[in-house]
Amino acid sequence: METHIYDEKNGLSYTLHGDYYLPDLVLNEEEPIYGKYGMLRKQFLKEHRLAKYQYLLLTGKLTEHLNQIDQEARKQVEILMEQMAEKQGVTEELKVQNRTKWVVEIPTFGFAPKSQL
Repeated sequence: METHIYDEKNGLSYTLHGDYYLPDLVLNEEEPIYGKYGMLRKQFLKEHRLAKYQYLLLTGKLTEHLNQIDQEARKQVEILMEQMAEKQGVTEELKVQNRTKWVVEIPTFGFAPKSQL
């Protein structure tokens, strides 16, 4: 008996273990680098979109999805922070001219964009 076989119908290779051929399965998953927003997305999927969560998990695409969501959310927060700073006149010029006022102004809108995501 051959120790390795390849099934062209389904595209899987099998290895002989004892009397049985078992599929050679490999988990191709990205390194998890997601942060707060990726974790929030994962929790949301588990609680409200269980089928999608299980699909992503079983297909090995969950970490990729969470990394992407986290990256997109961080970009949105950065854009919103820049827009709010510009709107309120909190610029790099203000930072150079009046550092105390700049330090006071930044926290007033620092948490607002996170609620808008």
